[in-house]
Amino acid sequence: MKKIILYSVTILTFFALTACEVNDSYYYDDVPPDPPTGIVAYNGDNRVDLTWNENRESDVAGYNIFYSYDYHGKYTLIGSSETNYFIDNGASNGETYYYAVTAYDYNGNESDLSYDVVYSTPRPEGFNQSIFDYLNFPDLSGYSFKDYSRVPFDAENSDFFFENYEGSFYLDVWDDSDIQDMGPTTDIYDIDYAPLNGWSETKDVVAVPGHTYVIWTWDEHFAKIRVKYITNERVVFDWAYQLVERNPQLKMKTTPDTRKPLTRFNSRGNSN
Repeated sequence: MKKIILYSVTILTFFALTACEVNDSYYYDDVPPDPPTGIVAYNGDNRVDLTWNENRESDVAGYNIFYSYDYHGKYTLIGSSETNYFIDNGASNGETYYYAVTAYDYNGNESDLSYDVVYSTPRPEGFNQSIFDYLNFPDLSGYSFKDYSRVPFDAENSDFFFENYEGSFYLDVWDDSDIQDMGPTTDIYDIDYAPLNGWSETKDVVAVPGHTYVIWTWDEHFAKIRVKYITNERVVFDWAYQLVERNPQLKMKTTPDTRKPLTRFNSRGNSN
């Protein structure tokens, strides 16, 4: 009987000490999570959508998101997320932003800034726009991305125009511009960048519903349009236009790199 009692006391003491060790380990955890990886930035209209790989640590509580105007500049906290997704609704069209993300755990330990080189330049976009056949409606047949509006096909600011030539449909540009058919797409967001070559030598392309076309405009900007449907009189399309001259970025940019650590700032501009 005494042996059983002694064993019981010994077992209880062991579990108590083990519990203390577990609790001590929990409350005194000072190991930060690893920096997040796989950061991707998606261009939008006055917004940037960010995603990344979820951290594998079981005690990760969330993520802090930072931005800078330069890769090696001051990174400022703009928000937090409990998931691996964040929308920067404060981004402005035509401005380039660099992004970094940290992970933090339930004990307040925070990782270094992510190592990926990630930047985005938001750009305007439009949906369900239409222009008409230039042979029958010359004043309504061209489109100006800079002015976000229909213009005459032969106006100085006309970036492209629509043509119904004996039942065959075309998208045309002038000699100082270029156009290329990028093939069938699901939506306007499928094409990330303007191509380096492959432009139409005839300055026109066959207009096909469901295809996306990239245009290199006369004033050195890149744009893309996706044809939604066509009638004998008009073409209906979605579009996106990069405000920064010669910037081919139409959707997203991410390039793995390891050039950090960088300077991290909180939302009030104080370094950490």
